[in-house]
Amino acid sequence: MMRRIVLTAALVAAVQLAGGAQTRFMYSSGQGLSPAYEGWMPNADGSFTLVFGYMNSNWQQEFDVPIGPQNAIEPGGPDQGQPTHFYPRRNPFLFSIRVPADFGTRELIWTLTANGKTERAYASLKSDYQIDPQVISTEVGGDFGSLRDELRSNIPPSLTVAETKRSVKIGEAVPLTAIANDPDNIPKRRPGPTPGPDGQPTISTAALYRPPSSIVATSGPGLRFSWIVYRGNAAAVSFTPDQMKAWTDTRAYANSPWSPPWTIPEPPAGNKWEAKVTFTEPGTYVLRAVASDGSLFTYENVTVIVAK
Repeated sequence: MMRRIVLTAALVAAVQLAGGAQTRFMYSSGQGLSPAYEGWMPNADGSFTLVFGYMNSNWQQEFDVPIGPQNAIEPGGPDQGQPTHFYPRRNPFLFSIRVPADFGTRELIWTLTANGKTERAYASLKSDYQIDPQVISTEVGGDFGSLRDELRSNIPPSLTVAETKRSVKIGEAVPLTAIANDPDNIPKRRPGPTPGPDGQPTISTAALYRPPSSIVATSGPGLRFSWIVYRGNAAAVSFTPDQMKAWTDTRAYANSPWSPPWTIPEPPAGNKWEAKVTFTEPGTYVLRAVASDGSLFTYENVTVIVAK
């Protein structure tokens, strides 16, 4: 039976390709959630780090998938540190799993089920999946999509978070403090667009609707920091101030590093990011601090137990 799909101007974008016109559908909800195996890196002690992310094909619908048969990493799981809250669109290089030096030809399989669709990612040490800092930067469109050799020696930001375990009550404003630095200043921050009369960066109408020029969305360089909900109902969590998105929202002025005109705010004094978070429902939440230089990411978790 053919499913009827209602399309509006907000849900459809058309791009012109060399071979003719192609319609690109943008769904707000109803689509699937795909785990992604990003690749592996060797460690100095002989072990390996396997890196994962995900793709939510929806632009608005978010998912909460608890650890269990519908969100499992096996063997050894089902819980191996993966998220249970899933934001829209592409969320790359979000977490990692360390495996021993004798991992060999074994695989880790991440299974996710959402909207009635089950998807799996297969993580192995096949040579094609080996990554390095330059590959990671390329995959996330870092440094405006640059392939400079300098990125191979890039060092991830340093990140320190105060009080990683908290107990609070509903409605209580909880202070969050994080200090992030970019030790090597690679990729180097570069000026964004010139602000207009209202103080906001300007971008031409043509740029807003220009077809994509690369396979992945691009992001400007420069240290940035955000809090996200890693586990728990994000609808019950409010951050003050609003946090820059950590997912690839490519719409103009969307408060995302991948959003034109790619103006990354200057770090605060002392590179000390301060915020407050409030919860409207009891439960156990995991908030993830996300520091990035535009190419590489560093994470730290804060577990918050919220009582009535």
